[in-house]
Amino acid sequence: MSEIFEIMKQEQEKYLSINEDELLKDLTEDEIAQLTLELEELDPDDQLLPAGFRQKDQTTRDATGPLDREKLLTFIENEAKNVEDQEDVVPYQAGVKRGKIYEKPVQSEKHLPASNLDPELEECLNSATEAELTDIAAILGMHTMMNTDQFYSSLMETKIVNKTGFTSTTKCQMKVTPLSEPPNPTDVDETLQRIKENDSSLTAVNLNNIKNIPIHTLKDYCEELKTNTNVTTWSLASTRINDAVAMAIADMLKINRTIKVLNIESNFISGEGVVAIMNTLEENDTLEELRIDNQRAQFGNKVENEMCEILDNNKTLLKFGYHFNLQGPRGRVADFLMRNYDMKRKTRVDYNPSSVVSKTFVKKRK
Repeated sequence: MSEIFEIMKQEQEKYLSINEDELLKDLTEDEIAQLTLELEELDPDDQLLPAGFRQKDQTTRDATGPLDREKLLTFIENEAKNVEDQEDVVPYQAGVKRGKIYEKPVQSEKHLPASNLDPELEECLNSATEAELTDIAAILGMHTMMNTDQFYSSLMETKIVNKTGFTSTTKCQMKVTPLSEPPNPTDVDETLQRIKENDSSLTAVNLNNIKNIPIHTLKDYCEELKTNTNVTTWSLASTRINDAVAMAIADMLKINRTIKVLNIESNFISGEGVVAIMNTLEENDTLEELRIDNQRAQFGNKVENEMCEILDNNKTLLKFGYHFNLQGPRGRVADFLMRNYDMKRKTRVDYNPSSVVSKTFVKKRK
């Protein structure tokens, strides 16, 4: 990449060193006119120019004779006098209104027809209190006639408890925030020790949503996972990891050949850290699922194209958790993953004895 930037810098310096005044001195009048036309075509709708200057001047021909303004005005006046007036169908009369006079439409009030209820039901409704009517509204699904507490109590309890009535719908009440999901019960230090000891019962490490893990602890995880042969899944979603941890993860993936699933979503990794992790896919042939979406910094077109080129050379990744903003890389990456799926399917069929027997049987039948 450094060579590309050096070439671009050299090209830019070459154009910056050009002296425009010397070039313009050597141009002829025809070449200057042609250059002016091309510059006008670059931005014909320049909003900074007045309206009269946006249209290029095309009156390059010489005038055929002098312009007599008084003669032109006299000619226009005579032409206007010679045009015959159109006669009205209805002759004009002073003080007489023509056309239909506007009349304001009469608005009639629409009344709902009287409801025919059972006498016992009508008697119950007439004698019901506000609290009982609110309960009926909850049963019928009229949520706008209830406040938040009444609505949720109707969902959670079999019996609706309401003692306030309709007047409580506009009453200001203290809102109780619902409880969030329970915290992650993983013990960070104990899990790190088990990874260091290469515990065979520990195959999945879940550190999701643990916000207070120090950076040096996460780097210790990467160091111990280099030699661990049992952990196949490592999740670090929403753990506030940055590029320093991303570089440590990249160094770990260059050595580790056990981890198949890596989840680093919802963190503070930039495009440089993500590209460093994905570059390890050229050496790592065991990782099958990688999730990097929802980072704090948005990746640009350059990073997405680099990710697409890396995935083109990888033959083992089956799932890639990232939504591309560009349509081109999005479609290409989908094709790459489908290709990897197909290659794995062919490998599985070739090494499956039952499939070999079935292929031989079909071959003999033919």
